[in-house]
Order: sequence, then C-alpha cells, then structure tokens
Amino acid sequence: MSALRTGGAPRAVRRSGFTIAADGSYAACLAEIAGPDGSAGPGGGGLLAERWTLAGPEPYAVPLPGPQPEEPGTQVLALADGRVLIRRRVAADRHSLSLLSPTGPGTGELPLGTLAGDVRLLPPAPGAAYALAWEEDADRTGIWRVHGTPDGVPELAMTVPGRCTGGVWLDRVGRLLAVDRELDGRTKAVAVDLHTARTSPLLQLTDDSDDRLLLAEPDSGLLLLRSDATGEARLGWGVLGSRRPVRFPDALRVPGVLLTPVAAQPGQILMPEASVVALRAEVPGGAESLALWRPGERRLHWRASPPGWLGAAGMWMPGDELRLPYAADGLPCGLAAYDPPAGWPEPAARAATGVVVHVPARLPAPLPATRRKWNVLPLQQAPLAAAKAG
Repeated sequence: MSALRTGGAPRAVRRSGFTIAADGSYAACLAEIAGPDGSAGPGGGGLLAERWTLAGPEPYAVPLPGPQPEEPGTQVLALADGRVLIRRRVAADRHSLSLLSPTGPGTGELPLGTLAGDVRLLPPAPGAAYALAWEEDADRTGIWRVHGTPDGVPELAMTVPGRCTGGVWLDRVGRLLAVDRELDGRTKAVAVDLHTARTSPLLQLTDDSDDRLLLAEPDSGLLLLRSDATGEARLGWGVLGSRRPVRFPDALRVPGVLLTPVAAQPGQILMPEASVVALRAEVPGGAESLALWRPGERRLHWRASPPGWLGAAGMWMPGDELRLPYAADGLPCGLAAYDPPAGWPEPAARAATGVVVHVPARLPAPLPATRRKWNVLPLQQAPLAAAKAG
C-alpha cells in the first residue's frame, strides 16, 4: 500500500464521492472535516472538496476549502490538469459549475456557468467533462460538455428523450457513452455518439426488463450489467460488438451480498473472458470485501479490502495493478495495490454455469475505433426462455 500525506491539513473523518481522472493522475472527493473537538456532524467543520495527486512517487492530498462549507449532494470530478470540477445546487432546479485549484493557502475558483434541471456529472473523459441535465417538464435529458469547450462555458452536445442516469464510457476517447434511459416505465441502457448526436439501443434483453450498464472495458469489449430479465435483478456480462448472448453466471449470485463492479483489467484485446473484474462485496451492516472474477471462470477470488475503502472506487490503468483508494480515521490514506489472480486459462473455465439470455442477431450500427472497431449490439426481445449454461 502507498500512503497518502496530508501534512497539516484539516483532519478528514469521512470521504465520499471519490472520482479519478481519466488518466489516473489525480482524484477528488468530498471530505467531512472534524470540528475543534474532533467530532463530525452538525458540530464539525463541514464538507470541503479535496484533491489527491496520484501520479507522483507518493500520493498527496490537498484540501480545497471554499468561502463556506459545501452542501451534501455536491459533486466533484477530478481532471487530468489537476483542477477539480465542482457542481453545486444553487436553487431547486439550478446548479452552478466551477473549477477549483489550490492557490497557496487558499482555493482558486473559476466559474463556468449554470445548468437547469436535475444535473449530474458524468465520469471523467479524456480532455473534457460532461453532465446530464434532465428536464422534467419536457422529459428529456441534455448531455452537456461542461469543461473543454472552445469558449470555456457549458455547451449542449445532444438531447435524449426520457430521463437518463448512470453513465459509462464505451471507448477511451470520450466519444461513445452509455446511459440508462427511463422511458415509458422501463429503464434500458442506450449508446450515444457525442460526435454525431445519435442514439442506439444497447441493452434490451426483454420488453419488460430493466437493463442497466454498470461497467465497460474498451480493450476487450467486456460489459457488466444488472438486469431483471431472468425474473430477478442479477449481474450479467456481455461483449460489445458481439452477437454472443448475455450471461448471468452463478458466481455473481452470492446470497446476502451486494456485488458492485469497480474496475476491469485493461489490455485483454479480443479476450473478454480473460479480463479480471474487481467487485466490491457488501453485506448488511457495512462489512465489505474485494472479489476478483474472470468471465471465463466459475468462481470468485476473495481478497481483504483496504481499511476505509472509499466506496466502489478504484482504477486499473494499462500495464498496472488494480489500485483501490482508502482513508480510514487514524490511519494514513493511500492506494492499495492488487495483482490479478493467477491460473488463467483453466481447462474447464469456459463451461461456467449460470443463466443465458439468447438474443437474435441484428445488423449493428458502426462505431469508431479505440484499439479495435466496436459495433453497438442492440440486445433485444430475447425469444427463448432463460436456459442453464452447459
């Protein structure tokens, strides 16, 4: 584990909303500061933005206090240039956007503008930042480029009918985005091309299912999703640009445990079964562990999570180990590193048990390349009952 130095900064007792820049160089979160008596809560020091530097030999944290404590619900996003994008609610349906940066003992702030509606920042993209803004009256969602625009102010990229939530990048260049769209009482993941402003179906397992995308690994095309197409909400996996069916492996169905995908191993070109997925495992009461899983295997590899793991946050950069941020009260903060489990391939690995949802083939719409060319596969109208995999 690599420890994070905080120097004489105010002591943070809790952190939330941890985000990592697209290139892994910086991170940001909201930190709850202890009061004079060391307590948090109403008598504490309130919330402030905090930036972590991850690219150096030793991680380092810098507090970014504003003129007043931040409100709960504020969002921060780490950018590759070292600044932190912050979204604050300033009215019932209006949000302000600013860039924060350390300036000596204080915090520099550059206002970018405001957005109306229900606004949420999307995960970081290379060279830009985006937000979703849902307009309730019109029931549509605007996808706004809020950083990296020519004029330095938010710019509408496109609109999508319905209410969009989530947000997963399907490539490494910040062009192809998957969002979970709620329309006509159902939630389905759709893919949007921010260059052409076109929307394509992505997950439509059955007419009556809610199908949400949780994670994508662009090198292998691996997709992790949660759907109730089998009759209950389960984790499943598929491959972007493939006509292979979506599978719901038994290994990802652990009674009493909530599994949340965190990161996937990059660099497994054309081999989604070999890409290791890191999952946060939580049980009622707050206990947590790390589970590592390959789609081609039939079991989970359990690891102890670092003390004070900051939610379902982690990064897995090309050529590097899995790294999980942690910050426990009374312990140094930092990144815990994990190697992928050994033993791949196993002779019987590809016969993993679980449920298969078969999908009819359709002509996919072409999408641009990252390391290989991907097509959107609209998984629709599974005509066959879910079957046991062999």
